[in-house]
Amino acid sequence: MNIFKVFENDIRKLLDELAAEGQIPAGLDTARLTVEPPREAAHGDLSTNAAMILAKPAGKPPRALAELLVAKLKTRPDVASAEIAGPGFVNLRLSADVWRDRIRDVLTAGTAYGESTLGGQRPVNVEYVSANPTGPLHAAHGRGAVFGDALAALLEKAGYAVSREYYINDAGAQVDVLGRSTFLRYREALGEDIGEIPAGLYPGEYLKEVGQALAERDGNRWVGADEADWLPACRDFAIATIMEWIKEDLGVLGVRMDVYSSERALVKAGAVDTALKALEDRGLIYVGVLEPPKGKKPDDWEPRPQTLFKSTDFGDDVDRPLKKSDGSFTYFSNDIAYHYDKHRRGFDLQIDVWGADHGGYVKRMQAATTAITEGKASLDVKLCQLVHLMKNGEPVKMSKRAGTFVTLRDVIEEVGRDVVRFIMLTRRNDQTLDFDFAKVVEQSKDNPVFYVQYAHARCRSVLRHAATALPGADLSLAALAAKANLARLDSEEEMALAKRMATWPRLVESAAEAHEPHRVAFYLYDLASDFHALWNKGRDDTSLRFLIDGDEEVTVARLALISAVATVIASGLAVMGVEPVEELRS
Repeated sequence: MNIFKVFENDIRKLLDELAAEGQIPAGLDTARLTVEPPREAAHGDLSTNAAMILAKPAGKPPRALAELLVAKLKTRPDVASAEIAGPGFVNLRLSADVWRDRIRDVLTAGTAYGESTLGGQRPVNVEYVSANPTGPLHAAHGRGAVFGDALAALLEKAGYAVSREYYINDAGAQVDVLGRSTFLRYREALGEDIGEIPAGLYPGEYLKEVGQALAERDGNRWVGADEADWLPACRDFAIATIMEWIKEDLGVLGVRMDVYSSERALVKAGAVDTALKALEDRGLIYVGVLEPPKGKKPDDWEPRPQTLFKSTDFGDDVDRPLKKSDGSFTYFSNDIAYHYDKHRRGFDLQIDVWGADHGGYVKRMQAATTAITEGKASLDVKLCQLVHLMKNGEPVKMSKRAGTFVTLRDVIEEVGRDVVRFIMLTRRNDQTLDFDFAKVVEQSKDNPVFYVQYAHARCRSVLRHAATALPGADLSLAALAAKANLARLDSEEEMALAKRMATWPRLVESAAEAHEPHRVAFYLYDLASDFHALWNKGRDDTSLRFLIDGDEEVTVARLALISAVATVIASGLAVMGVEPVEELRS
């Protein structure tokens, strides 16, 4: 149960009652009405803006309308107090039993606690990673992979029908460069001295593996052949090989894709022609001359007629070229076709996860998506900023295999999949992330992955001791939900935990709506902090310990509480793609 949504709906019913009584006009627009935790915990448990947003249409001062709502709310048995704050906010304190009942909700639902029908099974396409198949994945790819995967899981928990997609950029100049680089390494594998890698080709050591594999498959077949013959073979072989590496790396990271889409296949199927004809039929394509780019002198600019998309009609800064000077399509044209294809497959809610270097591409792609789908589809682009890899504060050396960067596989092998996934979500996607190999494995409060996992492990440890202390007792979630007398939970720290867990369903919905999975990591850290506070209090005050000799009723109530804590942590970690640990070892 999302207690905040319950009260939001109930306040709407109270407004209907006030309208029926003639106190306010009927049919007020309550779309902006919210119920949320107050900014200051001392102000209460829930706060609503109802009187603030409805005062003007209701023809009353905000505090006068707030007084009418407070009078209604005070009659509810689950409301301990209702007060007006500031210009007209209404703050509520709920009875302790409301929060205790949320513990029972957790125990009843298990890790499904927090699942929502918010999305109504609306189809949503989340496209992420989509690295060019020209080399192994690096750490920044890993951040986009974790972010996209966690966002997809979060949307599923909020009730959306999610499709995870990887777009293979296997058309264009970069894969031709890959083909030529592979041909060079192929010749090297056959014993030729290739000397220095020419400028413009990929220098990474990983291509030696590709060249060797091609030589083993084809022998001398391409020696002395024309480029027109060997380039497609080398290119296709390299793309297939590197995509297998990428899929293996994603598998090690725990990322699974539902769909792999090929840019080359899309172009070959005529999808670009189809998309551009749709734009042309709507009068959105014309031949024109663009203004010189900012920062260029007029004599540096060669104006020429180009086929342009009216991107400025849809919020972009300038109109965008659709064809190159040689008549071939631009990358932009291919991307328009791709997003049109997603729309035609039934995805009007589209989310793309891109690297930070694509920031200048966002407006044109959103404009194109709106135009090509006639406003039926929306595109949200989430940019993932850089990851700074360090060890004890010093930048780490580059991977020998990759030549210019640290591979994602290197990072996973160093600290483990779960650490990588958790740490990648400890900052907003639009903020740079410092990933220190030494700090992310520290056993301290400053390391969020340890701190959260330690809370889960402590809960599980207590439950194992309880199984020994209470032989024969049924300590399953269902049994605890049925028999625990939760009224025995009355300390400030116990109620803080109950209240924190009650906000999990709201967090799931708000994070899903904002497309911000990092909120899950922040929430789990706060929940772990509340739990550790109770644990530490029990060290000094023995009456607050979880297992109380001679008082099985309070022991069972507290076991229900920590079982719920472990369950909510596991629920949150599942969204992040992290496995909860049963015990931590030094």
